[in-house]
Amino acid sequence: MSESVYVAMCRKIGTQQQVSIRREIVDINEWLTNQAETRPKKSVISGSQKEGFRLEGSDVDIMEWLTHVRVIWDLHQYKFYNIRRQVLFVCDSSASPPGFTLLLLFSVGYHQEIKAPYLKINENIYLSSSRIREMVCEETFLTMHGPCMSGKLLTSVEFDIAICFASDFWPPSAISWIDRCRTWPPISVVNDIVRNGCHFVPIGHKLGNHADNEWRISFSQAETKLVYSMSHTQFLTYGLLKLFLKEIINDGVKDKDKLLCSYHMKTTVFWAIQQHALSYWCPQNLLAGFWICFKLLLKWVYNGVCPNFFIPQNNMFLGKIQGKTQTHLFRRLYDMYKMGIAFLLNSPSIRSSMYNVLYNPQHKDFIQEDCPIAKDNLDASISDEIGSQCLFGNQGNLQKYLHLIEQMICLPLTRCKVACLQKTTGCIFRCIAFTISHNCTDSNKREYVVDKMIHKMLKLAAQFGCVTDLLFISMYYYKTCRYRKALSVIEVFWGKRRSRSEPHFLGLQKNIHFIDELRPEQHASRQRSTVLLIPTIVLCYMLEFLCSRHVDTIRAQAALNDLQAGLNLVLYYDSFDFGDISWEILGICQQIAGYHQAALYSYQQSLRQVSMASIETATRQRIRDLQI
Repeated sequence: MSESVYVAMCRKIGTQQQVSIRREIVDINEWLTNQAETRPKKSVISGSQKEGFRLEGSDVDIMEWLTHVRVIWDLHQYKFYNIRRQVLFVCDSSASPPGFTLLLLFSVGYHQEIKAPYLKINENIYLSSSRIREMVCEETFLTMHGPCMSGKLLTSVEFDIAICFASDFWPPSAISWIDRCRTWPPISVVNDIVRNGCHFVPIGHKLGNHADNEWRISFSQAETKLVYSMSHTQFLTYGLLKLFLKEIINDGVKDKDKLLCSYHMKTTVFWAIQQHALSYWCPQNLLAGFWICFKLLLKWVYNGVCPNFFIPQNNMFLGKIQGKTQTHLFRRLYDMYKMGIAFLLNSPSIRSSMYNVLYNPQHKDFIQEDCPIAKDNLDASISDEIGSQCLFGNQGNLQKYLHLIEQMICLPLTRCKVACLQKTTGCIFRCIAFTISHNCTDSNKREYVVDKMIHKMLKLAAQFGCVTDLLFISMYYYKTCRYRKALSVIEVFWGKRRSRSEPHFLGLQKNIHFIDELRPEQHASRQRSTVLLIPTIVLCYMLEFLCSRHVDTIRAQAALNDLQAGLNLVLYYDSFDFGDISWEILGICQQIAGYHQAALYSYQQSLRQVSMASIETATRQRIRDLQI
């Protein structure tokens, strides 16, 4: 049975190689972004996205902190910093529950102008956690969600961003964790974790004396390193616990009524591995490992104590799973315990794999833990993970990105890193090409030289990137009135697109001028993000329509009809909310073709969609222009 579930989990969660690809691509993109950052801050992905999960409905967790602000545990540690240039806080956990602390201002250096919600407690100046969350929400229009601010990415994926502070020192209250690490994780991982310290996120303990002002000690970066050190069977056990939580425990339960969360599942796996509860974690023991974790969770709920993995004195059930709620949850879990492992049949993700064995005990469906995947599937995994949008919102960073890439290509690189660097280089060339194209006002001879250079950069970008990058060449040809050439590139695109898996959407940097017809939409959505995402099929039909108008009116009408049919496909099949920009583009083409009533209807439909591209200002202006 375990082997069959293992295969099902590999299909649902990913093989060892696929998970490794996801982690590597996230890590290198994160490194490039932070190295090229010109502001004194650092951003990292954390949580399940960083760990290698790609479960439907999962949000993206982001941690962001200022690099010139540090937290120390002991006053003697200030000597490691230049207090004239850095802001320092000292932890004061004397009156806080385990795992929480107040942040006492020690020095502000040259940053006395920093806008921060300080408060006085017994003549000491502290940083308020609740006020800093409120301040960030007011400035960013995000909503408060625990210690984080929540919003939606352009692909309708929800994200939680935690504004935090970093400490280069390991917390004294977590020293016992180092002593516990005799068998797991390896000593090299322990040393790496301790060397990188911890973070502080703005949330206090509900039962603490200073709940509005306390900060929680976060070990998010350490937890990522622990997950990375797991075997794939251990990782899939963690994944199975996440599915158990989502599809069985919390199925149909409102968010405010959920008692257990994914962090409890992660903590369970950590303790089970470190306590050596299972002597051999292998695919044949996957369900045995899950059962050990489940029994440990059951014990914690019965006792009302869930010890934090790093600071066991921090009971993560305190104030939440107590009294009647604790009794009710325990009864639910105990009823499952009496059923045995069969209660997993309630999970849609693995039900069929279990039934296969129950109905046919001779059924064999098994792959080895480190079994490599086929080359085509490997390439598809890399392509899917890299995605299609380019993240360069600040053109001033482009030179720095190129310099970083130039340094990296001299190093030994894996296939994933090569693909990431190629994609990044392609994005840079594309940005530079269209920026030069927009600013070029020189003589004819100079324009000819510039045109050749732009064409070469766009061809290189297409070679480095995906088939969808051919559309940028088509856009440039359209922009320079070479309509037949643009159409020939589109035909090449259609031919190549049908033969391989490509991204479903394409990103236009909003501070770069691509084509006049989309300029208002790029400008309107600039406040939301740096990239305007458009479904590939919609943009392709738009370009075909725009070019054909000048050389073949029959083909132009056919392209307009195809655009409407393509929009229906996008709305029906695509899991992302691209309805607003798709209807907008249809309206633009209908208006250009002279179908003003149809264009008005399309613009109105755009306003009725989920506002992912934030183009309402441009849409309303287009409606006003039609009515004049």
